[in-house]
Amino acid sequence: MTAFANHTWIELRSSLRNRQLLFLTYAFPLAFYAMMGLIMTEINPLFTATMIPAMTIFAIMIATLMTLPDPLVTARDAGILRSYKIHGVPALNVLSAPTVTTFLHLAVVTAIILLTATPLFEAPPPASWGWFLLVTLATVMAFTGLGVLIGVVSPNSRATLLWSQLIFLPSMLIGGLMMPFDMLPTGAQTVARLLPATHAMNAYNGLAYGAAVPFSATASLAVLLIGGVLAFGLAILLFNWDRQNRTARLHPAFALLAMLPYVALL
Repeated sequence: MTAFANHTWIELRSSLRNRQLLFLTYAFPLAFYAMMGLIMTEINPLFTATMIPAMTIFAIMIATLMTLPDPLVTARDAGILRSYKIHGVPALNVLSAPTVTTFLHLAVVTAIILLTATPLFEAPPPASWGWFLLVTLATVMAFTGLGVLIGVVSPNSRATLLWSQLIFLPSMLIGGLMMPFDMLPTGAQTVARLLPATHAMNAYNGLAYGAAVPFSATASLAVLLIGGVLAFGLAILLFNWDRQNRTARLHPAFALLAMLPYVALL
């Protein structure tokens, strides 16, 4: 436990010196949040009701899908992960330390959104703070699992960007952040239910805000938790210390199994 705490502390200090990571984790999502609060609430007043969960999910996606995968690929290619193995650092620690660090950064960003959205943009606070916290934790778990998995299976940095955008862009368009799920065409609704963002918005609306939702909010919460655990487990099984390592127990295509919980809920 001491070794893991030291590893996490090193990761945290390193992240605080990384300007690109700080920009993606703090400056970009908060600037986007401010812009949406100033512009989107005027264009579409209905957005105000879901502004807090939508911007929280956006910050989570940026901090996980856009920042977690690439450092793993870079460290593997640079031989850093191999040096970890030589010094006895387990693969679980290699994947868990940046995950915990990302969670700490997201806690700060989420707190800023919660504290400012109501006084600045009149966005309604959660009806249940307990459910809001639980859904946020489940959403972070789901997206960090996917972010780590993308970093493990991607052969290079370009591939991490491709896989991350394959989840990020549809989430922004049809994941319920910009427009309600009910307004989507039937075909788009089917695709949307494969996205963690859709289930996160559904869980926030149904559990944290007590609003009517198109499908079970409890099931959405469960699928986020299961999906996160499954994705992280697959990342550990597929983990390679370097390009020459061929001891992974599964073919990279098995990473697609991370989508099973979402498919099961269609």
